[in-house]
Amino acid sequence: MPEGAEATLSPRRVLVGWDSRVEASRSVREALDLLSGAEEVRVALVDPVATCTGNGAEPGADIAAYLTRHGARVSVDRLASRGKPAATVLAQHAIDTSADLIVMGAYGSRRLRERLFGSVTRWIVGKPSLPLFLAR
Repeated sequence: MPEGAEATLSPRRVLVGWDSRVEASRSVREALDLLSGAEEVRVALVDPVATCTGNGAEPGADIAAYLTRHGARVSVDRLASRGKPAATVLAQHAIDTSADLIVMGAYGSRRLRERLFGSVTRWIVGKPSLPLFLAR
């Protein structure tokens, strides 16, 4: 929770940082009550690549269908990084969409790699612009 932010268990607008990894799936599953009660849920994918595994043929479609089945009002945003770090793109998109909360998986990479190169989780936790819901 960043300084000056107001905590709530019923956010109106939620941004889900999605990358089709186990950690992202777990965070969505754990936050399902919050997501289904929100007025708007935006699933954001940064530079998604359509594959037969992972994101599937239509990146974001599977998670959007899952959330819709659980009563969430979902839209999918595919964002281009344009050379910026994924964390910066997600944080800016959260601000642009007036999100009250960011839901995302935490620490999906190996610890040594994260220490050397950093990670989206480390950057977002270090400089939160709004409340975070993280799961690993």
